[in-house]
Amino acid sequence: MIRHIQPFDNKNKPIVDIDNKIVPLVYFNRLFLNNNESSEYSLENHETMIVVVKGRVSIEVDDVKFSEVGKRDSLWTGKPEGVYAGKNSHVKIISISNNESEIYIAGGKIDRKYPPFYVNQNEVQKVQYGSDETKTHRKIYHLLGKNGEGRSGRLLVSELFTVGKGGWSGFPPHKHDTDRLPVETKFDEVYQFRFNPKNGFGAQFLNPNEKSFGPVHHIKDGSTILIDKGYHPCVA
Repeated sequence: MIRHIQPFDNKNKPIVDIDNKIVPLVYFNRLFLNNNESSEYSLENHETMIVVVKGRVSIEVDDVKFSEVGKRDSLWTGKPEGVYAGKNSHVKIISISNNESEIYIAGGKIDRKYPPFYVNQNEVQKVQYGSDETKTHRKIYHLLGKNGEGRSGRLLVSELFTVGKGGWSGFPPHKHDTDRLPVETKFDEVYQFRFNPKNGFGAQFLNPNEKSFGPVHHIKDGSTILIDKGYHPCVA
């Protein structure tokens, strides 16, 4: 089974579709839309978070419309914005940016349907972990986390930036493939990697258990990693 989906032109089609054999709880898509272009979807059993990576869009969730979502001209400048859509919703995304808009759609399986809501930049939680000395300093923007309590299911959506060159994330090494509260909770995870400049690269370790040594994946801009078990530190 493929746990590293190498960069490719997905033509606005799902990169991780529903009922994926490795991460069956997760859905992931990446869209590129020019001015006035649109994309529509409906997922019967998945709640989703529509993340505006760059540009500006209008988003319709059933009969609720969110205008002017997104304030960044680049992934690397400021906080993102997004819209939450409950399961079995009809979603339409329309680009209203003069330049190309880029959108991520992250989804997770759920039984209950929640109403849609907008997450603006002020609601995005910023946290920082690690240190420069240990090359573990990273900055995280949580679009859907604590702000979704009572308004969404178990879906977590974030942007993680390593600070400096050769920085580690997923560190100290940890896993989440077993329910054993409060130490660990089982869930599936998907990462898509981005580099600035685009010719950057890194290494994703996927160690099934504490005593194993692999595999290690060579990741580039646009690499997508599927994690269902084991320890998964990454350096880039």
